[in-house]
Amino acid sequence: MKQKLTLLFLFFSLTLASQTNKTYRIGILVDKINPELSPLLEKLKSEIVAVVGEDANIFFPKENILVNNFDLTKAKQNYDKLITNDTDIILAFGIVNNQIISPVKTHKKPTILFGAVNRDLHKLDFTNTTSGIENFTYLVESESYEEDLKKFKELTNFENVGIVIDAPFLEVLPLKETFDREIGALGSEYKLIPFTTVQDITSNLDGVDAVYIAGGFFLSKDEKKQLADYFIEAKLPSFTVNGTEDVADGILATYQSDDNLDQFFRRIALSIEAYVSGTPLSELSVYIDYTPRLTMNYNTAEIIGVPIKYSLVGQTDFVGEFKNVVSEKDYDLLTAINDALENNLSLSSNKKDVELAVQDIKSANSNYLPSLTAAGTATYVDPDAAEGSAGQNPEFSTGGNITLSQTLFSEAANANISIQKNLQKAQEANFNATELDLIFDVSNAYFNALILKVNTQIQSRNVDLTKRNLEIAKQNFEAGQSGKSDMLRFRSEMAQNTQSMVEAVNQLEQVFLVLNQLLNNPVDLEIDVEDVQFNEGIFKQYNYEEFFELLDNPTLREPFIDFLIEEANKNSPELQSLNYNLLATERNIKLNSYGRFLPTLALQGQYNSTFSRSGAGSTPPQGVTLLDNTYNAGFNLSIPIVNQNLSNINRQTAIIQKEQLEINKDNVALGIEVNIRNSIYNLINQVSNIQLSTISEETAQEALELTQASYSSGAVNIVQLLDAQNNFLNAQLARANATYNYLINSLQVERFLGTYFLLNSEEKNNEFRQRFFEYLNTRN
Repeated sequence: MKQKLTLLFLFFSLTLASQTNKTYRIGILVDKINPELSPLLEKLKSEIVAVVGEDANIFFPKENILVNNFDLTKAKQNYDKLITNDTDIILAFGIVNNQIISPVKTHKKPTILFGAVNRDLHKLDFTNTTSGIENFTYLVESESYEEDLKKFKELTNFENVGIVIDAPFLEVLPLKETFDREIGALGSEYKLIPFTTVQDITSNLDGVDAVYIAGGFFLSKDEKKQLADYFIEAKLPSFTVNGTEDVADGILATYQSDDNLDQFFRRIALSIEAYVSGTPLSELSVYIDYTPRLTMNYNTAEIIGVPIKYSLVGQTDFVGEFKNVVSEKDYDLLTAINDALENNLSLSSNKKDVELAVQDIKSANSNYLPSLTAAGTATYVDPDAAEGSAGQNPEFSTGGNITLSQTLFSEAANANISIQKNLQKAQEANFNATELDLIFDVSNAYFNALILKVNTQIQSRNVDLTKRNLEIAKQNFEAGQSGKSDMLRFRSEMAQNTQSMVEAVNQLEQVFLVLNQLLNNPVDLEIDVEDVQFNEGIFKQYNYEEFFELLDNPTLREPFIDFLIEEANKNSPELQSLNYNLLATERNIKLNSYGRFLPTLALQGQYNSTFSRSGAGSTPPQGVTLLDNTYNAGFNLSIPIVNQNLSNINRQTAIIQKEQLEINKDNVALGIEVNIRNSIYNLINQVSNIQLSTISEETAQEALELTQASYSSGAVNIVQLLDAQNNFLNAQLARANATYNYLINSLQVERFLGTYFLLNSEEKNNEFRQRFFEYLNTRN
């Protein structure tokens, strides 16, 4: 009975306490409000209500949210109004409000000053960890012009920076003195650009080589985007004191972390919660442990030509797509293939081999073309000998002849013509094989580029994920839930993951080099590749889903593989080349067998003319007439009887060559079957991967989120969180690459098949389908 009375008393005590929770009316002073700031104000209110919870009833009367629009008089009136009305706590934000509140010696109502001004300009005493002033505290922000400008200088080495600042700030802040000191320390110059409109900024950039946005918090999102686009077009590096959202819209960089705003709101809420719980504002810490981190827009850096220093990569977050925004030419797959077929140097060289083979045929045929030669002579004979020659060999004589020869029949010539024709066809087949290889090489490089683009984005997101996990580890360490080793482990992971991202970026550049080489582009030509999917664009047009469905059907799979092997043997240029070489070798065997006994027939004629005779013996004896012009004709028939046994040796050599070619042919046919089957099995793996990788990624993401929550509460250790993160990374990579790998393997099957469906006409592809159905019917 006594225990029940105690519980009843406790229940009434708690009920009474809940009914007597104090109500706090919070007034908010701001310099300016716009559509972009209104959601942030609502977020701050929600954060305060959530953190205070049931400790007090919090209200934000609409009439107590006051805006001064950068008017000092209005700001003083707003402050006085909150002092005199029923407001319990004052939250003051902005530079103008800071000018009113900071000089106040005695605060009649609890006042929290935040978001007032860059820490380089604050008049408050930063040597104190608390305000030490009754009813007053302030929060020191992360913004520092000095730190920003140092980092900006490190990025761009600017010489004359334009500093963009809201015009009203010039009237209330010692900006010139501050920037004189800080820019001077960097060895640079600056130009102050006060503004009230975007036009004020864009029309005053003459002579500057970089832009530092030291204000602009109240600009709309569209105005910030307009500025970013202008800076990009003008090739001006830009750096903002504001958050990463501006960088995502095109500003080059910021030194403000993504988490700063959330951390700031949480700290304001915790300050109010501490006050309503009985802690004086004068005893609250004014510092927030910020972790500044450089954020850069990857695309903006590329467009304006700012190199990303590897010394900064480890401490930099990247936003933007890993797409070559300075690309001079964007390729789709068909364009890349066609350009390679037209311009590739290796293929062009191989084509010359075909042309040389044609010349060999012409040389072989020329054995049956007539040969006509002309010769001239000038002769001097010993005078004594000439005198006794009866005019036949005068001392001096000149003459000439024309000789005509024509082969009528030659087995060696016939064999050579046949052999060269077959070798030329074999060379054409080799050229076709080189073309097929080039098409696959270009396609493979194209899809590797797509894979690496996606991998780079995933690695970048993984770095962000590691950063978030590091923040959780810090919070756990501060709360005593984990040791410092967890933080050190995540810092190590951050370094390793950043290195993986750097390697992914460089691998992407390397594959573009390979693609440029295949396309015979200048190696430094900036190119990019368009994304493809197997159920979109050309792959949809050529019905690659049908291929997918055939492989997914166990009943049709084996007949389809057998059909592909049969088609590959018909189409294979490697087999065709070997067949033509076999025909050439067989003709050589025939030549050195019975062909050697066939005679060679030729016709020959000659016309001779003596042009002059002089000197001793030039006059014939009386009654003798010398002929100046004569001719002769003959028919030549020759049969080799014994030629040092060369015919037998050549025959035996040719037989060995034939046997070798037949072995190679069997080996190629076996290789085709193995390659077709292996590539089909790889395709089946990719079919399964496409379906399962999506499930795997979704599951891994959910598991990671649960593990993160459990790690935050100390329920699991760091090893489990790292495993969940790595599992999610691998699942993302598998899902992103699944479709590309399927298409690569599909094209590899087509390479072994000896034809590419995406390059064929629709009619030819329909004929292929029809042949398969006919094959299927005959098989059944």
